Amino acid sequence: MTVKLPETAVAERLAGQAMALTVEQLPEAVRLRAEELLIDVVGLSVAARNTDYVKAVIAGVDAGGPCTAIGHRQTFSAEAAALINGTATHGEDFDDTFEGGPVHSSTVLAGFVAGVETLCRLSMVIPKAIHKSGFHPTAVLGAMGATLAVARTLRLNKQQTVDALGIAGSMASGIIEYLAEGAWTKRLHAGWAAQVGIQAARLGQQGFLGPRTVFEGTHGLFNGFAHATEGNYDVLTRDFGKDWYIPRITFKPYATGTMNQPYADCALRLAQQGFVAEDVAGVLCETAEGYVHRLWEPLASKHRPANAYAAKFSTPFNIAVAFVTGGAGLAAFTEETARDERILALASKVKYVVDPHNPYPKAYTGHVRMTLKDGRVFEEFQPHIRGGAQEPLSRAEIENKFRSNAVFGGWSDKQCVAFLQSVPGFFAGKLDLKALRG
Repeated sequence: MTVKLPETAVAERLAGQAMALTVEQLPEAVRLRAEELLIDVVGLSVAARNTDYVKAVIAGVDAGGPCTAIGHRQTFSAEAAALINGTATHGEDFDDTFEGGPVHSSTVLAGFVAGVETLCRLSMVIPKAIHKSGFHPTAVLGAMGATLAVARTLRLNKQQTVDALGIAGSMASGIIEYLAEGAWTKRLHAGWAAQVGIQAARLGQQGFLGPRTVFEGTHGLFNGFAHATEGNYDVLTRDFGKDWYIPRITFKPYATGTMNQPYADCALRLAQQGFVAEDVAGVLCETAEGYVHRLWEPLASKHRPANAYAAKFSTPFNIAVAFVTGGAGLAAFTEETARDERILALASKVKYVVDPHNPYPKAYTGHVRMTLKDGRVFEEFQPHIRGGAQEPLSRAEIENKFRSNAVFGGWSDKQCVAFLQSVPGFFAGKLDLKALRG
């Protein structure tokens, strides 16, 4: 049976709109959000620059080339720098996210905006399905957003961009088996997506043919990674360049998985109620069905995560570490906290029930009910992620987060101030990252 292909494919519509995007048409809110994303990315890259996993990536690529890996004196090829920067930015799961997908979303301004906007929209074509199929949406969809960003930055024409997107569809990847034992592969996903974007765009630029039905085709991206081709493809192109999703991006207040953020808020508020971990008899949380296979099961391993990275994807641990330590920043997720018996004792008391009416993925909620040994009950509910559209972080809070991360990674106050002062000019002319080396 012959499959009738569409006269105009989704990628063709998207490419036409993205290539037509101009800096002049960007609203002030979009320009400012691009600056804030850059501030967040640089702070996170510096924070992670001396970690074992970033060192492993650097050792695994060839040095030399004109491009900057943020916080490093060595220079690299564009592809290698993208891999290093993306891995460092996403490595501690402290990077921005989009409440509606979820995906982690962070060239010159028009390309940057086109890529991030596309990634946000892609996450809503068939929500939840990619995760449920065992893949990481940031990795899969990030490759497509990155490709569009690079294509727009290199000023590819429409056909070259369609080819680039088609090529990227064959390069996209990212399984979520890291959940089993806290392996590092999730950290690699954003960096790999960035590297794919550069390579796919360059191949498309040279006339290498890619399938134009990469998104909606019978053997396309969504069939491969979401096991479905029926989706809301109009969300990709409807009012592109007019109705913006970028200002709705969430900046995480805590260094942990997206869906754990509201639970950390609940635990921190409960910690102010005047009782201690040893007073708690049991903890029950309402959660979304979509959270269970990533953050709750197998429950025994979530009660005692294999390592500090696995702890970021355990809701019981997140609740316990926030309650006991009074925070959920970079210092809360270490090998020491992951072995702290006081934290683990509280985590072991945490159980869950699925709320069939939970609004995920349109909103990420948190709920924690602690019953004490004396019978008293304390309960907190968080209806959304702080730092998102419902309760955004201010520019000052985003800059404070940057400073904290950059200092954690070894930058001086002088370096932090110099970078923040330079931010308004980053998108005003030729983008030069040399000042971010070292």
